Amino acid sequence: MQEAAVAPAGDGPRGAGRQNGKVNAPASQLPPDLRQPFDLIRIGTGLVFASSLQELAGVLQPNGGTAVVQAPPGTGKTTLVPPLVANILAGGRTRPKVVVTQPRRVAVRSAARRLAQLDGTAPGGRIGYTVRGESRSGPDTLVEFVTPGILLRRLLADPGLEGTAAVVLDEVHERGLETDLLLGMLAEVRQLRGDLTLVAMSATLDAQRFAALVGSGDGPAPVIGCPSALHPLETVWAPPAVPRLDEHGVTRGFLDHVADTALREHSHAVAGDPGIDALVFVPGAREVSVVAGRLRSRVPAGTEVLELHGQVGPADQDRAVSGRSAGEPARIIVSTSLAESSLTVPGVRLVIDSGLAREPRRDALRGMSGLVTLSCSRASADQRAGRAARLGPGIVVRCYDDKAFGAAPAHQTPEIAVADLTSAALILACWGAPGGKGLALPDAPPAAALRDAVEVLQGIGAVDAAGKATSRGKTLARVPADPRLARALLDGAGAVGVRAAAEAVALLSADHRAPGADLTRLASGLRNGREPGERRWSEDVRRLEQLARRTTTGAPAAAGVSGSDALGYVVALAFPDRIARRVPGSGPEQYLLASGTRAGLPSGSSLTGQEWLAVAEATRAQGRDAAGTGAVIRSAAPLTLDAAEAAAEHLVTDTVEADFAGGRITARREHRLGAILLGSTPVRPTAEEGRTAVARALAARGLDLIGFSDAAEALRRRLGLLHRELGEPWPDVSDAALLGRLQDWLGPELDRLAGGASTRSIDLADPLRRLLPWPAASRLGELVPERLEVPSGSRVRIEYPEAGHDGGRPVVAVKLQECFGWAQTPRLVDGRVPVLFHLLSPAGRPLAVTDDLSSFWSGPYAQVRAEMRGRYPKHPWPEDPWSARATARTKARM
Repeated sequence: MQEAAVAPAGDGPRGAGRQNGKVNAPASQLPPDLRQPFDLIRIGTGLVFASSLQELAGVLQPNGGTAVVQAPPGTGKTTLVPPLVANILAGGRTRPKVVVTQPRRVAVRSAARRLAQLDGTAPGGRIGYTVRGESRSGPDTLVEFVTPGILLRRLLADPGLEGTAAVVLDEVHERGLETDLLLGMLAEVRQLRGDLTLVAMSATLDAQRFAALVGSGDGPAPVIGCPSALHPLETVWAPPAVPRLDEHGVTRGFLDHVADTALREHSHAVAGDPGIDALVFVPGAREVSVVAGRLRSRVPAGTEVLELHGQVGPADQDRAVSGRSAGEPARIIVSTSLAESSLTVPGVRLVIDSGLAREPRRDALRGMSGLVTLSCSRASADQRAGRAARLGPGIVVRCYDDKAFGAAPAHQTPEIAVADLTSAALILACWGAPGGKGLALPDAPPAAALRDAVEVLQGIGAVDAAGKATSRGKTLARVPADPRLARALLDGAGAVGVRAAAEAVALLSADHRAPGADLTRLASGLRNGREPGERRWSEDVRRLEQLARRTTTGAPAAAGVSGSDALGYVVALAFPDRIARRVPGSGPEQYLLASGTRAGLPSGSSLTGQEWLAVAEATRAQGRDAAGTGAVIRSAAPLTLDAAEAAAEHLVTDTVEADFAGGRITARREHRLGAILLGSTPVRPTAEEGRTAVARALAARGLDLIGFSDAAEALRRRLGLLHRELGEPWPDVSDAALLGRLQDWLGPELDRLAGGASTRSIDLADPLRRLLPWPAASRLGELVPERLEVPSGSRVRIEYPEAGHDGGRPVVAVKLQECFGWAQTPRLVDGRVPVLFHLLSPAGRPLAVTDDLSSFWSGPYAQVRAEMRGRYPKHPWPEDPWSARATARTKARM
């Protein structure tokens, strides 16, 4: 099935990039003083955003300003805005430096090299870049491209950003967590530094929201628009005959379908135009490897297959996005979402889209976080499709149907709403805004996720009880890694050696897939060069070694950690709450984590049967791999008990746990590592431990644990009616109220129970009398008597409603004949509450219910008499109940 979809070629947002119905003046019409030090005429040739430069120049000043640039992908905003800002600032200061963020390292390098090429200079001169582990910039650099993480750490080291004249935040619409933090922090910096120029760039229609965030006290920042640069785009739907996902992730059958579709469509495309390259989107590095491998085994001679993802080395990444020279073979580039935005890959006119993405998700129920595979948003699918139409008419082949596209979310969920917030919480604490308090963030961090993150940081000593960063936390924040990995690197280096700690942390930092969840096997494969991504891992190891040698916490060596335990120990340092022990009697594959969560090993894992594991990643799952737990361990390393206790020292407890069950107190001394029980022995509890156990048991199971005798229940019901009708000083005797003030009325009995007495020896009637208010208690029998005397002379028990019942009435169940002549219904509680009579037959069966005896004798009684006098002839059924003698006897005995 095919459908033609022509992307807009000149229509931006309403009014965006146009004045008086005409496209804004091109770069050649900029005033001469805005054309240096960068030649924007040369740089902007052929770029659509050149028509918007004059409008942007009109809202920025040499002494600072803010703006939001809203421009579709491929218009050239990333190439043109930074040098324009540098030119504007050059009029007011010496060698102004513009820092530009890109969400990915490959985009940073690509953007810097592209601008340097157009400027006629080499990267590292006027245009430079800095990414983790690599920097090409110097004192002459005017425009520097960086990742958001690099700029965040610069802000923590230098909150005033001295030496930086402007910051351009690109791709803010992607709602990456670090970019969101930068928006809030830089807006705060501008309150102190009015000369700092701040520009946010977005490819979506949500520009007004960002304009409000980066604006000043004068109002929102100006929004500068631009028409689209996309050429006509044809959409082809190619749904598979197999499911895209199953309980294990992306199915192999679907990946084969993607590879075969890419091969077929590219072969068809190059037959018409040999210059066409293809870009294939799959969710992760593993899927890239599988699809690329199948393509390499099938592509014709003269076609090259390249991989593009985070584990590919910088040189290979740059080659994949740089386009091919004349005479080079046609290319199929298999990529993760890394190529979704920020990059224009020359030659690509065909996109094959799996429609899947890998995004961070936090499992609040199990306290786990990780990457999950799901359908990408419609906005992401459109971004991917746009890769094919940036340089000419293109084709996107979607390997799913239009129904799946329509069912996908409109936009990608902001990372701050779904991701683990540990790194963000530490950055905010170091910034002096714990939890983001006072910062103008696009979205507030979710309270539960933030609370969990702070708890983790407190556990590793990074923040104090008030949520403020400690000196240790500030040290960890300087390490470009998750705080838990930073802690593992620095503390692990002192225990297992710098090299071993660096290897382990490099392993945990990347998106490697451990075979059978076994990190030890993965590490061995990387060391021997057998695993994909070995080069990148080795580079990360060297970088982390250097970091660890420069930054040391002086952690002592851990007792009981040998060389074979090193990997597991470092993993446990990073994730102490994920230390896991095999659950006895549940089979060899089920484990209990220190956090209290259960998870299973994948079937056939080489880790099966290990007593202890240090788990790096576990995700929600069903089926055989989850071993019936609802979660599966994705990566882990073997561990010993000694190493586990050394790594999670703060989780090790030795406490007495007293329990009140079966009517008596018992206690055991328990040695635990988090939720994992290491040992338990019976002990005699102290009085305080006993009282605590009794109170805890009562709070959990209620007062029925002791039980109310008939006398206690009757007194409680009488007091309940008085409280309902009169309020104070009569006490509230509902379950919640009594449990809330146990010491006020049950103190001595709690001490007896804590000392070993049985509940059978406790009668709650006397304790309840301790709640009686004096002197009002002297009227208890008058207000709510236990019994009511009826005309026959009998004293009948009054059944009061349950304590806490909002509308219950006191009930008297009495034989009808005992009430003859009784005209006025009695009322209790100083006349406030009428008694409800259940009038019974001689056999004790109900005949009528009334709280108005006078009306009953005058009306319904005649019907009752007619029906009952034949059934009970021995008992009186007078025609006139008013004058008849009330009796509990038969006529003969009367």
